[in-house]
Amino acid sequence: MPIFMNPFAKHDVADFTDVYVPLADAHRNASVVAQHEEKLEKSHSPDGSGGEAGRKASHNYSAYTIEGLRAEIESDVAASGHDAVYDRKSKIINKAVQDIGMGRYQWELFVLCGFGWLADNLWLQGVALTLPQLTLEFGISATQVRYTTCATFVGLCVGATFWGVASDIIGRRLAFNATLFLAGVFGLAVGGAHSWIATCGLFAGLGVGVGGNLPVDGALFLEFLPFASGNLLTMLSVWWPVGQLIASLIAWGLIPNYSCDPSLTSCAISAPGVTCCRSADNKGWRYFTLTLGALTFFMFVCRFFFFHLYESPKYLLARGRQAEAVATVHGIAYRNKRKTWLTVDILNEIGGHPEVVSHQKLSTGEIIKRKVGSFSGERIAPLFATKRLGITTLLIWFCWATIGMGYPLFNAFLPQYLQNAGKDVPPTPTNIVYRNYAITSIVGVPGSILACYTVDIKYIGRKGTIAVSTLLTGVILFLFTISSKPNYQTTMSSLEAFFQNIMYGVLYAYTPEVFPAPNRGTGVGIASCLNRITGLCAPIVAVYAGGVNPNAPVFAAGGLILAAFVAMCLFPIETRGKQSL
Repeated sequence: MPIFMNPFAKHDVADFTDVYVPLADAHRNASVVAQHEEKLEKSHSPDGSGGEAGRKASHNYSAYTIEGLRAEIESDVAASGHDAVYDRKSKIINKAVQDIGMGRYQWELFVLCGFGWLADNLWLQGVALTLPQLTLEFGISATQVRYTTCATFVGLCVGATFWGVASDIIGRRLAFNATLFLAGVFGLAVGGAHSWIATCGLFAGLGVGVGGNLPVDGALFLEFLPFASGNLLTMLSVWWPVGQLIASLIAWGLIPNYSCDPSLTSCAISAPGVTCCRSADNKGWRYFTLTLGALTFFMFVCRFFFFHLYESPKYLLARGRQAEAVATVHGIAYRNKRKTWLTVDILNEIGGHPEVVSHQKLSTGEIIKRKVGSFSGERIAPLFATKRLGITTLLIWFCWATIGMGYPLFNAFLPQYLQNAGKDVPPTPTNIVYRNYAITSIVGVPGSILACYTVDIKYIGRKGTIAVSTLLTGVILFLFTISSKPNYQTTMSSLEAFFQNIMYGVLYAYTPEVFPAPNRGTGVGIASCLNRITGLCAPIVAVYAGGVNPNAPVFAAGGLILAAFVAMCLFPIETRGKQSL
């Protein structure tokens, strides 16, 4: 295998030898075969003598025939509510990927998509870790400097919206690589910012790149993922605390050793001749952002050169390039050392021949219309089809909105809280602040792992795990404000990080499980949108509330988390041990 691969190479079925197997001889997914056998039993007469009609039904419902495959697609299309040529052929692609199963290609993609989740929290924490040093160097107050986080969140919201739509127009592959490229470039540029305004602008540009990671990486991974392995999408959240851990350890090693004394004031606002914090003496935050930028760019290089990402077959179908879509599926089978039955003829036989059906692809306008249509009343209404489901939907959205603001109100400014910025007490030494932040990050990591086990414990499940962890998170936030002693604050912030990661891990798993499959993307998409919007408001609340009382943002964070806890106690659906709707 070559070290560097052409990331934009196009493929043909002929590129992958010894991969095709006729449908009659193929290995089909066990659950699909079981469904066909169940239908076959129903097709026979009660006395068991089906005769010729029974034999015909047996042929029609066999999982190894075109007729049986057609029946599967008809059922899936009826459930989705879309019956265009694209929809039928995309369902066939889904079946082919499901029959190939999990393999090397998906596991490698899991790691590379994990880079996107890692980068998201890497930079969210990275911005937080630079705030005390930006105050020292540029003379910005401890409250006003929080607009830096606001600028980053603006970029995150723009990036999430832009790249989510753009990936449907320019392709997943380009968007997948461009997001980390932009984040890496702007991350490196932040290290050379000459003013606070320039720093905010560069962080906003960085946010545009980072903001696209979650929607693009999640959608891309899901399209290559067999349905039976769908829980792996939730496992991507494990990379989230890893990003915080890496950022905190790098900051601990660099910022305390190359920073001004926190008792000094910026030379930008000091009188001539007074000892002050010079830019030349405060390089730590610049070294830190340069390191994060280099790490992000390295992750881009790994994606772009060391892993050959096949273009999404769904995107290729939408653009009328079905031969390339088939070749992509053959490429996945080749990488996984499996076989596939998919051919262009099967796509045409079930989805429609190009000579007969002229509308074989989606225009750019249709793609955007479908994207926007995901949030139309027609798509949202099924989320309120029953009273029980409607209550669950509203409670889930409420939790994502409150946690979306509560989380950054504390975590995005934690280094400032640990430094006791704005309080009438001496500031905590810089090396202690970043050491304690690193300890907090380390303690938080096992929370995500523990959540994977507790959600399946009898009598606890998803609802019990998320409710208890959220309650403890909210209570600990209030306890954090009792004392300004470094050891006490570290203990509280570490416990908060541990239970908070349990809360987030379960929320990521529970949310898609409670929504019906045909409208799951709409429900999860609105939850994510609310999370980003309220997160954008968090720095503004922190600026104005923190100006009145340094502990006010923490009180607000605790109150929001406890409000989410109350909502979680009212969840009417427990998904432990049950299949998704």
